[in-house]
Amino acid sequence: MSRSTELQQQQQHQQQKDLETHYESSYHLGSKSSFTRRSYAAHTSSHGVSKHTKKKEERTLTSVSKKAKRSYLAFDKENEVIGYVVPVFRSSHLATQELLESQEAVKEESVGYVVMRNLFARETESHEMKLEKKTRKRSMRESADRLALGKKMQEKEEFQRKMNPDSLTHPPEFIVKPRAQTVWEGKSVKLHCTVAGWPKPRVAWYKNNVVIDAKAHPDKYITESNYNMHSLEIKSCDFSDTAEYRISALNVKGESSAFASVIIKRFKDGEQVTEKPHGFSPEYGVTFNTTVIDKFEVAFGREGETLSLGCTVIVYPSVKRYQPEVVWYRDGVALKPSKWVHMHWSGEKATLTLVHLNKEDEGLYTLRVNTQSGFDSHSAYVFVRDADVEVEGVPVAPLDVRCHDANKDYVVVTWKQPAIEGSSPILGYFVDRCEVGTHHWAQCNDTPVKYARFPVTGLIEGHSYVFRVRAINMAGVSLPSRVSDPVVAMDPSDRARLRADPSAPWTGMIKFTEEEPTVGVVPGEPSDLAVTEATKSYVVLSWKPPVQRGHEGVMYYVEKCIVGTDTWQRVNTGMPVRSPRFALFDLAEGKSYSFRVRCCNSAGVGEPSAPTEATTVGDRLDLPSAPGPIVPTRNTATSVVVSWGASQEAKGLVGYYIETSVVGSNVWVPCNNKPVKGARFVCHGLSTEEKYVFRVKAINAAGYSSSSAESEEIVVKAAVAVPSPPTGVTLVERVRDYMVLGWKAPADDGGADVRGYFLDYRTVRHGVAGRWHELNTHAVTETSYKAEDLKENTFYQFQVRAVNMAGISEGSKPSAALECKEWTVAVPGPPHGLHVLEVRKDSLVLLWEPPTFNGRSPVTGYYVDIKEASSGKGTWRGVHERSTKLTYMKVTGLKDGVSYMLRVHAKNVVGVGGPSKATEPILAQTRPGTNEIIVDVDDDGVISLIFECSEMAADSQFVWSKNYTALTDTSRLTVETSGGKSRAIFNDPSVEDLGIYSCVVTNTDGVSASYTLTEEGLKRLLDISHDHKFPIIPFKSEMAIELQEKGRVRFWCEVGKFTSNCEVEYIFNDNIITQGKKYTMNFDKSTGIIEMFMDSLEVTDEGTFTFDLVDGKAKGRTSLVLIGEEFAEIQKKSEFERAEWVRRQGPHFVEYLGFEVTPQCDVHLKCTVGNIKPETEICWFKDGIEIDEDDEEAKQISIADGVLTFDIGKCVVKKEKEEKKKPADEPSPGKPKISKRDAGVYEVKLRDERGKDKTKLDLTEAGFQAVMNELFRVIANSAAELKVMSTEHGIILYTFVTYYTEELRFGWLHKDAKISHSDRVQCGVTGEQLWLKINEPTEKDKGKYAIDIFDGKDGVKRVFDLSGQAWEEAFEEFQRLKAAAIAERNRARVVGGLPDVVTIQEGKSLNLTGNVWGDPVPEVSWLKNDKELVADEHYTLKFEHGKFASITIAAVTTVDSGKYALLVKNKYGTEAGEFTVSVYLPEEEEEKKE
Repeated sequence: MSRSTELQQQQQHQQQKDLETHYESSYHLGSKSSFTRRSYAAHTSSHGVSKHTKKKEERTLTSVSKKAKRSYLAFDKENEVIGYVVPVFRSSHLATQELLESQEAVKEESVGYVVMRNLFARETESHEMKLEKKTRKRSMRESADRLALGKKMQEKEEFQRKMNPDSLTHPPEFIVKPRAQTVWEGKSVKLHCTVAGWPKPRVAWYKNNVVIDAKAHPDKYITESNYNMHSLEIKSCDFSDTAEYRISALNVKGESSAFASVIIKRFKDGEQVTEKPHGFSPEYGVTFNTTVIDKFEVAFGREGETLSLGCTVIVYPSVKRYQPEVVWYRDGVALKPSKWVHMHWSGEKATLTLVHLNKEDEGLYTLRVNTQSGFDSHSAYVFVRDADVEVEGVPVAPLDVRCHDANKDYVVVTWKQPAIEGSSPILGYFVDRCEVGTHHWAQCNDTPVKYARFPVTGLIEGHSYVFRVRAINMAGVSLPSRVSDPVVAMDPSDRARLRADPSAPWTGMIKFTEEEPTVGVVPGEPSDLAVTEATKSYVVLSWKPPVQRGHEGVMYYVEKCIVGTDTWQRVNTGMPVRSPRFALFDLAEGKSYSFRVRCCNSAGVGEPSAPTEATTVGDRLDLPSAPGPIVPTRNTATSVVVSWGASQEAKGLVGYYIETSVVGSNVWVPCNNKPVKGARFVCHGLSTEEKYVFRVKAINAAGYSSSSAESEEIVVKAAVAVPSPPTGVTLVERVRDYMVLGWKAPADDGGADVRGYFLDYRTVRHGVAGRWHELNTHAVTETSYKAEDLKENTFYQFQVRAVNMAGISEGSKPSAALECKEWTVAVPGPPHGLHVLEVRKDSLVLLWEPPTFNGRSPVTGYYVDIKEASSGKGTWRGVHERSTKLTYMKVTGLKDGVSYMLRVHAKNVVGVGGPSKATEPILAQTRPGTNEIIVDVDDDGVISLIFECSEMAADSQFVWSKNYTALTDTSRLTVETSGGKSRAIFNDPSVEDLGIYSCVVTNTDGVSASYTLTEEGLKRLLDISHDHKFPIIPFKSEMAIELQEKGRVRFWCEVGKFTSNCEVEYIFNDNIITQGKKYTMNFDKSTGIIEMFMDSLEVTDEGTFTFDLVDGKAKGRTSLVLIGEEFAEIQKKSEFERAEWVRRQGPHFVEYLGFEVTPQCDVHLKCTVGNIKPETEICWFKDGIEIDEDDEEAKQISIADGVLTFDIGKCVVKKEKEEKKKPADEPSPGKPKISKRDAGVYEVKLRDERGKDKTKLDLTEAGFQAVMNELFRVIANSAAELKVMSTEHGIILYTFVTYYTEELRFGWLHKDAKISHSDRVQCGVTGEQLWLKINEPTEKDKGKYAIDIFDGKDGVKRVFDLSGQAWEEAFEEFQRLKAAAIAERNRARVVGGLPDVVTIQEGKSLNLTGNVWGDPVPEVSWLKNDKELVADEHYTLKFEHGKFASITIAAVTTVDSGKYALLVKNKYGTEAGEFTVSVYLPEEEEEKKE
């Protein structure tokens, strides 16, 4: 009984497990396998309650662990696999995802429940006491699981019902509704919402129930719709934009609306907003503060370059997964990413990259960062310069090419004219088109079009095109513009349908009604025909299609008629147009036309439309008038604001171009390369302190206006503005009824010196601040102030305003609430008023004010601390070890380009007080153009200090101080200022004037300098001053003497500095001498040269000569002593020069007789003569014997250009001899040759009635040797580089010289050792070849060879390295030639003995013997008619002693006639001795004789 009970329990458990497992798998099926709670309950009631008694179906129970992977295979009752179970229903809808996540959770709970229940069932087998208790828990758990499972199943069923294709459509539903917003006037606001529904709803925005047309007002509204998310942006809100905005969503299932209110807040009149409002974000619970740093500045680029703009954006506080909206604008239009524009946002850095710049990219760029609390923005202008033109003078490329009014075969292309027309005005423009996907550009117009607008016809419907434009002038054609955006040639209605968003399949009902047949209907006439454009180049017509046109498309014919005639001419006869637009070209300018249009289709041509009114062909658009007067205004150090009057007559105005020119250059350059609208523009990129003028011209589609009148000149300088607010208001000292405040000067002084400060105060009670009150009515000049008459134990707040010549700044940030009560500190308070002067690359001067609170005892000194600005807080170091009592210090040892911060401590006998507030970071650098104070001593001995400044403003002043205290005592120093130069003059320099003198230029960027006057420096200056008061005339050259022609003596000197009043006294031996017969004086004041001339020196002229100068109070003296040997030498030279002058009055020798060796080794005797006449006798002598005209030597004498030449060399031409081939192929020409017979004494004499002269040259002994040495030098230097040549005997090294003589010495060296002559190594000369022969060379002969040729002094060497490859090549060639020579000597050959022709009578015997040579002995054979003979009775062949070969032919017959040869052969070669044998008959011979 117990056994059967156990089996029944096991079967029940197994069936329950199978049942739950089956539904567990069924739960994961798709929509087709879903089930409801009722089906589950029905199944459990029919199977779970009944008891199964079938014993045949027994199954083994298995438990399932929690970590076991669930199988997705479906089984039938027999455990056979019948399919795969899809685990998850896949859908991209959000509800589907949430439902699946909940289903997974239920699935896991269900599996866990089943496993636990099975586990409990197994435990009940052994624990019956626990069975009843856990069964109740199981039933409770089971009920809860069923309820949860049923709920999920209902949700799934509802979702599947909604996703059923039969019921797919549903009305619009707002998932996210737009929120009401409040913004400040002038800002922009954006409303967002998300709409669901199918078919996709169409949305429309309303303002106070009036529909908003964003396309009609693109500058006001921007609407976007992407992925069911819709937005409306209202730009530059004004007060009238306050309204209730509604968005309506409509589809076939219904309509839904959502509302949002927008409130525009307006600032009070006259109130200036300095900070952008920020609001609280309820979504994140914070207020976002946005700061833009590292801002991009005005940028300049060139066409084709890549330019990047970027800013660092800080959004505080930082919220996880929240990013601000970063938007870039150009000229107020939001930019979108494209191939030309790349945007990047890294979370901190916003970057905009403009790829391949074009002039279209020029404009004002704005970065706007939007958060939920507001926005922040930054703007700067980007200028794009034109690319360099390929041809000088051609215009630059047009810009902004756009396409309008595109139809099936027609589009209107517009563009803007460039800023630069080139060297001549633009004649017109060419329009090019290119079909998208190809690279072929086709020109659309044959003649240039003058207007910046052109209709392009002949397009192919459905094709996409891009366009570009080129400008042309007299110099040529410009580069093409940037291509336009692609445009499709199609009907506008088709384009609108393509742009519409796709929707769900239409499920409405189509009703058909009977209509008249449309096939074969001729279209009606078009309507609303009008002339939309008319220029002298073309006329554009437009019309509306006819109402009656059938179901097929229509085309159009255009007809024209000259006004006054009735003749209509069809314009497009060849091809009708498909678009309701047409452009007519080639019309006669000045004539009037009427136009009409006919429609046509397959049924025929319809009636014409009503004709247009008379249209005269000509330009309807006139050029704009010149802009009005131009007013330039200062802006920054590199920019100017230009304003002008708008063009009065400017129809269709595109914009303005501004041009500028440096005054005096007459070169005009454009300030903008993209037309700007409005009448104001900021011209950047100008040079500081340069003068400019400006002019403006307007443009429209017709072209350029004339330029406006030039503006007034303006110097580019920074404009003066109010300073920025001071910063760092702190408490310096306080007592019971007053407080001392300190602050920092403004970071920006506005371009003018800060003249003072005004303070405001207010009381603070219980954290509530009162109203501001003025504290001082007169500006204070220091950065500290003592606020008196305060109430003790009361809290105050203070703010400071700076003032300059432009006005008063905004108030500083209020200080913290400060309590007015007395300090009890013993040490002094901190110094204040820290500022720096004289900033240089390695030093600066720090100044400060003493503390207002000294503590219990007076201040006894100060300590200065310094640190690098980039270092941490704890890196301060002392500048000096001992305290200084001064309130200034020069800090040295700085690093160039490093920023520093400084602070000061005060000390008294109690101790060192706290530090002052640190200075702002100061960059150690010497700015370009920085000047220092220089010391000057003028001609009157006045000592002064001079300081110059080139950066002065209109109201800048020089402020001098001593020891950094303003000068008040004018008795010691007088200051004179003129322009940018100031002079501080010492009235009576003395020890009292020692100190540091400094000068500061106000209203500049810290221009200052100092000079320290020390006791040593003062002494040096006093010495210079004394020299200037009692001056000495300086001499550049002291008195000197020189000899001139005729032996004339000149005394002279050069004065360095003098005036026109300078006088000279000439003194000889203390006696004043004057101009007369003996002395001639001259003082050239233009050059400062003083001269005195004497015709000759006599014995009485020995002594001292002096020039005494007087120039006002300045004096000078220079002397020259001529006595003794010096005087005698000068007198002798004077007499010689006079004799030379007398000699040169007649024929004379300018250059005396000398010799010259030419590069060709010709020896010439030469001399130069002067002052000769045709009758002057010229005689040559050798060894005292005159050379007559008949002598052979007279032929070698010539004269040319006053030069006498005697070629003493003998010219010997060598006869040609049969020699072996020389290394050089050049023939040896005749060469000069000189010998000792040419030695002697040569003399030339000149003589005529005016006088005579002679010259002599000794060419004996030393003279002849000098000639030979010069000849050797020329020969040695003419030697060519050594070359190598191989022969059958060895190797030859050789060189060539121009000429060789036997007296020339030369030697050969091997490895720097002299080579001795031997049988194996020989040297010699052949012609002009110097050679060295090495017979049978070996490895020992390798190395460096040199030839040393004597050049008259040392020697000239030519070197050749016979080793390596050079040796290998030479040695290999030697071996080859040697082997060839051996082969030639030993080859077999016929030496002689054989005749050429043998004639013999028939019947006689012929015997011939040939001499043979060869080593080894050659082989011998005989040939007849090229066939070898064999010895027999008729032929006897012999070869005896290896030398004699004979042939005997017995009883010859005519058959033996023929060509014979003796052939010899050995290993070196083969040779044949040929001869001819002729046999004749006696009878024939006799007949010939008869």
